[in-house]
Amino acid sequence: MNNTFSNKFIADKKNLALLKETMWGPNAIRQAEELASHFKITKDMKILDLGSGMGLSALYLVQAYGAEVFATDLFADPTENHERFKSLGIADKIIPMLLDATQPLPFAKNYFDVIFSVGAYNMFGDNEEMLPKLIPYVKKGGYIAVAFPGLKYDFGDNVPPEMKPFWEVPDVARCIRGIEWWNDLFSKAEGIEIVNISEMTCHDIAWKEYLASLDPSVKEEKWDLDMMAAENGKYYNTIQLIAKVI
Repeated sequence: MNNTFSNKFIADKKNLALLKETMWGPNAIRQAEELASHFKITKDMKILDLGSGMGLSALYLVQAYGAEVFATDLFADPTENHERFKSLGIADKIIPMLLDATQPLPFAKNYFDVIFSVGAYNMFGDNEEMLPKLIPYVKKGGYIAVAFPGLKYDFGDNVPPEMKPFWEVPDVARCIRGIEWWNDLFSKAEGIEIVNISEMTCHDIAWKEYLASLDPSVKEEKWDLDMMAAENGKYYNTIQLIAKVI
């Protein structure tokens, strides 16, 4: 495991500083590396990266495979991302875009080899409409591969007392679910076959690296620190789901 892309990347001090500055959640490079290991990616592929934040998953896809990536996000500034990609020498392979995945997508059908998403899909894809909407944009034989925060089991109405303060936050209870719930949701979609749905092995280290970058004096960052201290490894996992378009 010491020779993984992620470990080599953070061994460089400049890369580690970049990672700490740009993580919006558990280390997206580690998650992207594990997610991508379940299918083949080549340099001639076009990949739509949904919810790419400040571009860490896109960075991985370019540096590890040389693929062409559309790095899209609703909240990240595409100009800032482009400048970052230029500084890394990968701007010729990444198209940064401001995009709302819930709206009609500005792409041709059957255009992408892969739709990829790390740490974001559960925020907009927790419904029966999203996956059927995305499938037509992927070529036959291509993949939809997503990774996102999940639960070891669904709480339902029995939210553990220590987690109740965090479950009162809008959208948390809606978008943090267990594997069975997501498997049921994806199984309803036509035109795909599920290749893998499982807990990610990088969950602990990806969270550890993210939490180590946070400043408890910042309200939003303290919220994450407090939440993970309350959870204490008992409830959360990271779910990966890979589906092949057939």
